[in-house]
Amino acid sequence: MRLVTFHRPVTDAKPVMDRRNGGDEIGALVDDGVLDLRAAAPELPPSMLDLLRMEEAGLALARAAAEARPPRLPLDEVELRAPLPRPNSLRDFMLVEEHVRNSLGDVPAEWYEIPVYWKGNPDTVLGPEATVPWPPYTEKLDFELEVGAIIGRRVWRASVAEAGAAIAGYTIFNDWSARDIQFREMRVGLGPGLGKDFATSLGPCLATREEFDIATARMAARVNGEVWAEGGLGSMLYSFPEVVAHLSQEQPLLPGDVLGSGTVGRGCGLELERWIAPGDVVELEVQGIGLLRNVVGARPAGSPAESITRRREHA
Repeated sequence: MRLVTFHRPVTDAKPVMDRRNGGDEIGALVDDGVLDLRAAAPELPPSMLDLLRMEEAGLALARAAAEARPPRLPLDEVELRAPLPRPNSLRDFMLVEEHVRNSLGDVPAEWYEIPVYWKGNPDTVLGPEATVPWPPYTEKLDFELEVGAIIGRRVWRASVAEAGAAIAGYTIFNDWSARDIQFREMRVGLGPGLGKDFATSLGPCLATREEFDIATARMAARVNGEVWAEGGLGSMLYSFPEVVAHLSQEQPLLPGDVLGSGTVGRGCGLELERWIAPGDVVELEVQGIGLLRNVVGARPAGSPAESITRRREHA
């Protein structure tokens, strides 16, 4: 099952949708449309986050609604949002050695000993077809080809087996990066901050566990139709269940938390020494999940240095 959050634009010919969630609704993505799950099961909550908070009962209810042959809405009549327009939290890891080596030059010994991550901004999540803002402080905007695991059950001090069962499903995770400011921030020993916080794209769906095989799924990144990267996540040093078990040692993980895999090897412009430009169309495709497409926005006028840097003058 591939669950989506969708929006039906209001026209005179269409009924007003449920307003409790800002007009968003829950559906199931099929080849030629979206199944309107709440038409078959009005008791479904109005948001994906609320559905996940129902844990296994919520997914079972959604699956039953999809099997009940609800109305099918053509894709050209709906707008797909990020499956979780506002996740409970975002964490992004670096789990593929080739990406670490290509990005940093040397792989720190600690990388082999502990899964490390940074925390993203859940308030700047974008969905399919959204325009990605070009921050005024960067000259090197980049994409990253990743997968995100979505937590569907509260876990604390979980075993690896328990952690795996807590994953509701997966989505495509595009970790947009302002590379120049990112590396400046990280030289201080913290971050990234502004280098990442402006945008993360998720979508087009939440593919439940049976839909997606992370060990074999092929992944690709295209810019303006040209293939820039291909690969997979079969070589992750730590599996997602191991990551969840590690995180849950002294903090609870909650439904709606999203964990990024980190980039596949050569899955971003930094590794390829190629850079996207305003107006580019970036497509990430992952077997079993689908296609996530975004357009790169216009570059603001003005100097990036002037917008982000304050220099201290010395006598």
